This record gives sequence, structure tokens and C-alpha cells, in this order.
Amino acid sequence: QVQLVESGGGLVQPGGSLRRSCAASGLTFSTYDMNWYRQAPGKERELVSSITSNGISRNYLESVKGRFTISRDNAKNTVYLQMISLKPEDTAVYFCHARGRGYIYWGQGTQVTVSS
Repeated sequence: QVQLVESGGGLVQPGGSLRRSCAASGLTFSTYDMNWYRQAPGKERELVSSITSNGISRNYLESVKGRFTISRDNAKNTVYLQMISLKPEDTAVYFCHARGRGYIYWGQGTQVTVSS
């Protein structure tokens, strides 16, 4: 059974930092592209960042470029999202997402709230 277990969400003040983690099990992690999505209240889910299976190619939503960094450790079956200079508009539920071999999997989602 495939599981994507997320951690690292919570409440942070504007300008603060958080690191999201997503630990995968039940799949050959190194063959999956990994993504972070987010969904704010009343808005559609959007792709925040992606990283290819080998970690070479990374992409970011324009509004988070320079503030968010995606990375992965294939030895630990884990993908990370380092978020700095957080803004209130980054408030959303963040989801880990795996895609590969014709399959997609989602993490449970974790709330990130940026507020003073």
C-alpha cells in the first residue's frame, strides 16, 4: 500500500520559514516525479513546485520563486519543501503528490497558516 506521509505544517508569522517533508512508502520512490500542490479556501488546487525523479529538474510557481526550494533524498524516500519569507497569501493546505509509471498518489494534506 502506497503512503505519502506529510509533516512540517503549522502556524508561522509573515516572513517566517517552514520546512515540509513527505515520506513515501510502498513505491519505488526514485522512479517517481514528486510535486507539492496547495489549495487555499475558495480557490483551486495549484501546483507549487515539482522535481523530477532524479532530482535534476525543478520547477516553481511564479509567486514562490526565490522563496521556496524543493529537494529530495531518494535514499530516504523523502521530498522536502523549504519555504522562507512566507506571506499571508501562502496560507493553504499543502499536498504532496507522486506521479510515475502511470500512477498518481496524494498525501493527506497539511495546513500552513501565515499570520501575525
